[in-house]
Amino acid sequence: MKCPYCSELDNKVIDSRLSKDGNVIRRRRGCLACERRFTTYEYIEEVPVMIIKKDGRREVFIREKVSAGLKRACEKRNISMNVIEDFIDNLERDLKETGEKEIPSSVIGEKVMQALHELDEVAYVRFASVYREFKDVNDFFSELKSLLAEQKS
Repeated sequence: MKCPYCSELDNKVIDSRLSKDGNVIRRRRGCLACERRFTTYEYIEEVPVMIIKKDGRREVFIREKVSAGLKRACEKRNISMNVIEDFIDNLERDLKETGEKEIPSSVIGEKVMQALHELDEVAYVRFASVYREFKDVNDFFSELKSLLAEQKS
């Protein structure tokens, strides 16, 4: 680490501390040449997860886009924002833990559909109508018939 005062490369670590959330290490250093002290921070370098869209485009995973879609689907339903945020936290963690740099958007869509199916059927149908690009009432009807068939069995 280069000293910010004299540009000397020789220094020693005097003190190291972990941040409250455990994602950053704060190091207090002392320059061996000019004897001045300075602080450095170490962060984990995160590689963003890229999403492969239906048309082949690639874009960075944006948590807020998933959140907006879920909020729209759950609008005026008795679903806590904490439940939605917890799901998005788990989804984001799962995507990072796969170790894949690129993930098809269909994987995210299906995970959201599955969660909504278990959580609220109206929100599920709302999300499905956009995600599966329903063209007319018959598409809605088909989805509702499959939901009713599941309930009976």
